[in-house]
Amino acid sequence: MAFPTTPREFLAYAEQRFSSADLFYGHGTDNPADEAAYLVLRALALPFDADAEVLDRHLEQRQRERLQGLIERRIRECIPVAYLVNEAWFAGMPFYVDQRVIIPRSPLAELIETRFAPWLPETQVQRILDIGTGSGCIAIACACAFPKARVDATDIDDEVLAIAEKNIEDHQLSERVSLFKANIFQDLPLTQYDLIVSNPPYVSEADMRSLPAEYRHEPVQALLAGADGLAIVRTILQQAGAYLAKHGVLIIEVGNSQDAVMDAFPQLPFTWLEFEYGGEGVLLLTAEDLR
Repeated sequence: MAFPTTPREFLAYAEQRFSSADLFYGHGTDNPADEAAYLVLRALALPFDADAEVLDRHLEQRQRERLQGLIERRIRECIPVAYLVNEAWFAGMPFYVDQRVIIPRSPLAELIETRFAPWLPETQVQRILDIGTGSGCIAIACACAFPKARVDATDIDDEVLAIAEKNIEDHQLSERVSLFKANIFQDLPLTQYDLIVSNPPYVSEADMRSLPAEYRHEPVQALLAGADGLAIVRTILQQAGAYLAKHGVLIIEVGNSQDAVMDAFPQLPFTWLEFEYGGEGVLLLTAEDLR
């Protein structure tokens, strides 16, 4: 095909190039067409529902060169689109991301959008804790889902916390979402939370070695959690009870480490949540279960 000059032509060109390349999709899309739309439209700061007039408008040379460069980098370097355009979507909201933080893609978004029903009465939610906040997407989405609640979010990395702070400010939630530099619960004030939620590192060393190239652009410390993948999860399960209110709920995403968690904690009555839009490996425990 002729070299593209409009957004519509670039959409077709990118889809064709991605279809012919050995790419892995797992950071917001699952096919070449959606991947092309993600890259082209957001690189041009266009909405996903851009109308025909916008799609057929001729682009400036600098725009065409930038798009061509991003498409080539996606193919040649296997960089996820979210990093190329510095934007990821979670629970219907955009978040700034770069390679200092993991790209949001958790099924926890579905739980947040339904306000954790039926597990958590909305009227009881006043304090929420997000452990290992990364970009801040879970904390911010929770604050939006529970407009009367205060949300604390922790991480151990100053640069990661800076990105979370940017996203909190962008979503105008600085008055209700507070950041803490803390290693899980260490250095965190002892507070009783109605909900503790976490998408911590949970990839084992064996699984880490088999990850597609796209995942290797993400920070290792946001993925790898020791030989068995439970280094962080184990501490959360052991200590969360002290931080949960009497009616509180703990929810952790553990992904492929689900079997390892059940083997390591056979005494805990885990509830494994199911999702309408896909996803697995998310556990739920009540404060009573932990005590």
